[in-house]
Amino acid sequence: MIVIPIKDNENIDRALKKFKRKFEKTGAIKELRARQVYRKPSVVKREKKMHAIYVQQLQDKEESL
Repeated sequence: MIVIPIKDNENIDRALKKFKRKFEKTGAIKELRARQVYRKPSVVKREKKMHAIYVQQLQDKEESL
C-alpha cells in the first residue's frame, strides 16, 4: 500500500504528483502489461541478452570519446 504523508496547507495537486511518482516507481503498470501476453522464457532471455549487448556498446562508445 502506498502512503503519502501530506503536510498542513499542502496543495492537493502536489500530493497527487507525489502519489503518481511513488506509484510509477513500484512498477505495477509495467508488470500488468507484461502479464497480459505470455512470452516464452527463451524469448525473454534473448531480449535481456540483446539489451545487455546494446547497453555495453553504448558504454564502450562513451568511453572511447
